[in-house]
Amino acid sequence: MTKTKKADAAREATAPRIRARNEERILRAAVGLFADKSFHGTHVKEIAKVSGLPKTNVYYYFPTKESIYAAVIERLIEGWDRAFEHIVPEREPREAITAYIRAKLEYSRRHATESRFFANEILRGAQFLDRRQRQHIREVTDQRAHVVEEWIRRGQMAPVDPRHFFIMLWSATQFYADFGMLAADVLGRRRLTRKDFDAAAETMTGIVLDGCCGHP
Repeated sequence: MTKTKKADAAREATAPRIRARNEERILRAAVGLFADKSFHGTHVKEIAKVSGLPKTNVYYYFPTKESIYAAVIERLIEGWDRAFEHIVPEREPREAITAYIRAKLEYSRRHATESRFFANEILRGAQFLDRRQRQHIREVTDQRAHVVEEWIRRGQMAPVDPRHFFIMLWSATQFYADFGMLAADVLGRRRLTRKDFDAAAETMTGIVLDGCCGHP
């Protein structure tokens, strides 16, 4: 292989990594601005400045501000979907629900800005949450609700409304991201620590499991 071909091959191999890295920088910058200033209050030039990339590069990866906003929403939904993967019929409900609560709290700990961004989007009327995304959230929730219904049918779980059950878990776990400052203040902290999230997981799982699944 000639030097030119080797150089071309090297560029082709690194291009996906460069794209992924730059897209990550753009989305990380954008979500913070969107969370603080909303969609309409944020400008692409600000996203470029915070990301450390030229404005032309931002437009190269994302042709519009709307496409950046949509990508942030998609990434958050994917993260919540991964947490839901713990809720499967072949697992014992105590084990599955514990794993789910911990996964949701860990997402709140690691992606607090994304969670606040999404909460603000919902409070503003979910203008940019499109029909496909809404349908996806409903379908995924329905799938996991059917698992809870199966556990109830088997006598492994108390008869609860599965959708309200998940709404309750969402509100509890996401509070630590959306209202983290308040949670930290109540706990006498300057900011929440991993130990605080672990304590929250222990408290939530104890209350939820003893109430819905009985003692092991």
